Amino acid sequence: MSSLVSSPAKYGRLKNFINGAFTVSSAARHLSVVSPLDGTPLADMPCSTPADLDAAVAAARAAFPGWSRTPVKERVQVFFRYKYLLERDKEELTALVSEENGKTREEALAEVEKCIELTEFATSLPQLIAGEVLEVSRGVECRTERVPLGVVASIVPFNFPAMVPNWTTPNALALGNCMIIKPSEKVPLSCGRLALLLKEAGLPDGVFNIVNGESEIVNAICDHPGIDAVSFVGSTRVAKMVYQRATQHLKRCLALGGAKNHLLVLPDAQPEMTARDVVVSMSGCAGQRCMAASAMLAVGPTDAIIERICEEARRVVPGKNLGAVINREAKERIETYITQAEQQGAKVLVDGRGYVVAGKENGTYVGPTVIDHVTPDMAVAREEIFGPVISIMRVATLDEALAIENANPYGNAASVYTRNGGMARQVIERASAGMVGVNVGVPVPREPFSFGGWNESRFGVGDITGKSSIEFWTRLKKSTVKWNAEAGVNWMS
Repeated sequence: MSSLVSSPAKYGRLKNFINGAFTVSSAARHLSVVSPLDGTPLADMPCSTPADLDAAVAAARAAFPGWSRTPVKERVQVFFRYKYLLERDKEELTALVSEENGKTREEALAEVEKCIELTEFATSLPQLIAGEVLEVSRGVECRTERVPLGVVASIVPFNFPAMVPNWTTPNALALGNCMIIKPSEKVPLSCGRLALLLKEAGLPDGVFNIVNGESEIVNAICDHPGIDAVSFVGSTRVAKMVYQRATQHLKRCLALGGAKNHLLVLPDAQPEMTARDVVVSMSGCAGQRCMAASAMLAVGPTDAIIERICEEARRVVPGKNLGAVINREAKERIETYITQAEQQGAKVLVDGRGYVVAGKENGTYVGPTVIDHVTPDMAVAREEIFGPVISIMRVATLDEALAIENANPYGNAASVYTRNGGMARQVIERASAGMVGVNVGVPVPREPFSFGGWNESRFGVGDITGKSSIEFWTRLKKSTVKWNAEAGVNWMS
């Protein structure tokens, strides 16, 4: 939760991180950052100015020659140490993620453990970017090698304060780039803690920088002539704007947007597993993840499975095993979607509206919500809700279900629950999504496989993690070499 009203804050007034040190911003305005768990004021965050960004870019550009010339096997030693430090401080980082984002402890711990996995992958990059050499003619060799882009920027969202920065930072830096990161103004604390761990791990000053702020800094990043590439994760509306603005300035850009992920539940699905997975997918991280299931296509006679889903949903209790949504505006928006669907004729089977957690009355919680008899034209069926809500649409056939899934403009994920391999294969082949699951509610690929959707869930080429990210963070250099004139000459040399 952010506001323009400054209040006594647990972590005080935040600073930017530039050239290896926390630096006071030139901002005239600050936002108060508040914990969604209970309304505790956490920090005052500066709305940094373009001058602050200029300082960060200057530091990064000064650090780039030395860092990029450091052999990759030496660069990744920093990330071996960083991985150890993430493991050492796992509990502290878990508490911070939970405090600023509203996740349960278990969800925050899983986020930190994913940071460790992402860093582990970065340490393998020397083996993955080894170039090729071939004698193409007598005495003539052609060689390829990956070289860094320069200074890159990463604009990250509120829903994963530690994980999404680690989607980009270890790979981009291990590949020889220098980085400027812009945290979400709602959750700026975790990035600052990660900066200290990178410094402790031995990362040279200027290689990693943080500039806090709002849309003014996002625009300045897109426009800045000293920044060579931009990655973004957030809503589709903003992803489009970032992609268009960055590429207008001839920058490389990969912008990941929102999603409306569909679970297709067939009558032969295993009831207990399906019900459990559907509820975990729709309510995990309070539904605030771009891989959450928010629409379910119930194919044929599935009443018994839907009943089990409701039973499972009632076991999810805000403040106990369900975290808060990010702020009061999000809570009101989610509850408005539920009310609107009910007014349009849908049936609310499990209702999470109006939830207040005892002792945390200033927290922002929405209970798990199951809405049945939704039609494809309703807003809850079409739009990203970003809350613990599942909208059930009933269809007669798999073809009808896939037609609805394909009509959805997004394309992050789709999953099918079935024990029929032929039906599962049809969904894998025909779903219009970059990540597909079979009996998996959140089909996020694990490293080294990459994260990335299709359609209006991604703008740009490539994926943001895994082996596919190498293409985004580097350029391919080709060299042709001949030394021995005595080898003779033919048409190839």
